[in-house]
Amino acid sequence: MTHIGFIGLGIMGCPMAEHLIAGGNSLHASSHHKPVAPELTASGVTVHATPKAVAAASDVVILMLPDTPQVEDVLFSPDGVAAGLSAGAIVVDMSSISPMATKDFAGRIEAAGGFYLDAPVSGGEVGAKAASLTIMVGGPEAAFERVKPLFELMGKNITLVGGNGDGQTTKVANQIIVALTIEAVGEALLFASKAGADPAKVRQALMGGFASSKILEIHGERMVKRTFNPGFRIGLHQKDLNLALQSARALGLSLPNTATAQELFNACVAHGGKDWDHSAMVKALELMANHDVA
Repeated sequence: MTHIGFIGLGIMGCPMAEHLIAGGNSLHASSHHKPVAPELTASGVTVHATPKAVAAASDVVILMLPDTPQVEDVLFSPDGVAAGLSAGAIVVDMSSISPMATKDFAGRIEAAGGFYLDAPVSGGEVGAKAASLTIMVGGPEAAFERVKPLFELMGKNITLVGGNGDGQTTKVANQIIVALTIEAVGEALLFASKAGADPAKVRQALMGGFASSKILEIHGERMVKRTFNPGFRIGLHQKDLNLALQSARALGLSLPNTATAQELFNACVAHGGKDWDHSAMVKALELMANHDVA
């Protein structure tokens, strides 16, 4: 049994924590920002007042937080994880945050006597509930091997990519591909619809060819059926593309199509779509065409 601290028990974190408990582990949580869900307290989770107290009770501390500033606060505030970390304990950040900040955080945790893994995930709420997340890990191999049995309780495709920051870099790359593919599927179905073809049948035909993809399968169906209730919100994908564009600027790199996808997300948000599913990027294309896919 591993004593696990888990900070960030939201839409993703809560089912991930439940899988860890079901695997026979002891879970420690913090009520620092908001109360712990009743279903978790009923499962025997020990609730502490601060992240520092969580860290003091844990061999492994997992974070699942919205963005870089929240991770830095939970780690390094006076009552943060670093202040309570035991020698040799492992911090695992499963949030999606800045790769460059991650390298800094890893160095500070190592200076405090711990180890650091950045392990962002892909798969959304559905993957979290099904324990089928893709987990992209950066950090020391020895720490990865210690934590791998915990990763296997939460996900299926688990890869140690490289050193600290490489997990977050992989997640940013994932989000670039997803955003650009949503845009491509949106353009294709909008073109087909405007030309008079049935977009549902066009999608069905394309699923059997080289253009087939998970995005065409799942988000193409969302576009046709107009089901934009979120699996992954536009506001969160905006945040991830901001990380891509900020990192590209620091690297002296141009990502022109990533910038275009971000502008389409910005247009959706301007029309009240921050909490739409990211497949609703197609709505920005529809506005410009004055024509809906379906």
